[in-house]
Amino acid sequence: MPTVWVHAGAWASALVVVALWLSGRGLQSLGTSPAQLLTSLGRLSGLIAADLLLVQVLLMARVPMIERSYGQDELARRHRLVGFWSFNLLLLHIVLITLGYSLAAHTDVVHETWTLVTSYAGMLLALAGTVALTVVAVTSVRVARRALRYESWHLLHLYAYLGVGLSVPHEIWTGADFATSSLARVYWWSSYAAAAGAVLVFRVGLPIWRTLRHGITVTSVVRESPDVVTVRMGGRGLHLLPVQAGQFFIWRFLDGPGWSRGNPYSLSAAPRPGRIQITAKDLGDGSSRIGQLRAGTKVLIEGPYGRMTGEHRVGSKVAMLACGIGITPMRALLEDLPYAPGDAVLLYRARSEPDLVFRSELDELARRRGIAVHYFTGPRVPGRSSWLPRDWAQWRDSDALLHLLPDLAAYDVFVCGPDQWMDAASEAALAGGLPPAQLHQERFTW
Repeated sequence: MPTVWVHAGAWASALVVVALWLSGRGLQSLGTSPAQLLTSLGRLSGLIAADLLLVQVLLMARVPMIERSYGQDELARRHRLVGFWSFNLLLLHIVLITLGYSLAAHTDVVHETWTLVTSYAGMLLALAGTVALTVVAVTSVRVARRALRYESWHLLHLYAYLGVGLSVPHEIWTGADFATSSLARVYWWSSYAAAAGAVLVFRVGLPIWRTLRHGITVTSVVRESPDVVTVRMGGRGLHLLPVQAGQFFIWRFLDGPGWSRGNPYSLSAAPRPGRIQITAKDLGDGSSRIGQLRAGTKVLIEGPYGRMTGEHRVGSKVAMLACGIGITPMRALLEDLPYAPGDAVLLYRARSEPDLVFRSELDELARRRGIAVHYFTGPRVPGRSSWLPRDWAQWRDSDALLHLLPDLAAYDVFVCGPDQWMDAASEAALAGGLPPAQLHQERFTW
């Protein structure tokens, strides 16, 4: 699904909501009295907030066509942007409606707030839904996200579904649009059904079906370094999984308490019949558990996700820029992508020699497929954000890249690693003349 259709659908839904407000005499109400002005604007802000909330749910419902159009990192960015707009409009809706009703009833705001919550059908549920959405919004602020473990943040984020569900009775029982317009009722019921259906099918049904169908279990755990492990898994008909090198799954290992908290890990080798594997670094959250997994542990999967695959390549040459554990999807891509000997380059950055994961396998792959491999180890360049180590401090980032890849514009460049490092590497590639369409990256931060 081209992104233009997704954009068109989102804007069309907002225009429908505005049209429904207009058909309900929303515009005429603006000039009747101050109370009606505030109430009518409160209705409009609430309707748009509800519509954006449904768009937000659909963006992260893992609908395959939408996910492949954007990639999970871009979807997450748009999901946050739409979410904050929706939440702010929701707050505006509450303030305007309360003030409008207060003016109409000639009471103070505190008394009117109490009356609304305790006397109007569904308002207590709406209040609980607002609290749930507030928790989601507060924990989605970047500073708060960084202070939380991934699993804790993900669990709190599920309160968004609770907030949406608790707001529905209020809209049905007291919403002017539901009460007065059959067309509005059809639109909103259809929108809620579409959002709920997408979540149930793609976030719940499809993962359960794939898990039961393939029966994936852990076969072995290999320690690549003191803080990096590879988990190899087997199952039935794994060649039927619609997965490509460079993609990732959400993994849940049934190894005891905490199994329900999933973590995203890329495949670290090209998928093969009967075998898949992931490699993860101990980052102090759920990733620390996988080093203790035992053979035979059952696995729940959700995915595959991601668009950092060979599907969007423009040319025949490939360059992989990896840092740290970002080498995992790059190894899979180098193993799987078609390219001629001499047409692939790997630039691999790590803190030290022992931190170069898969080095022997990468050297063997380089020998077998004719890949030029360059390892960059050592501390960071002081005083600037750079993809290079300190030993290369005399080089500008883009000049160093052009030194290693003189015909940079002829390559498709794949970048994976920590966010700041990816920013530096991507900026260097674009500054060196790489066409933006040939830069492929996907971020797994949340």
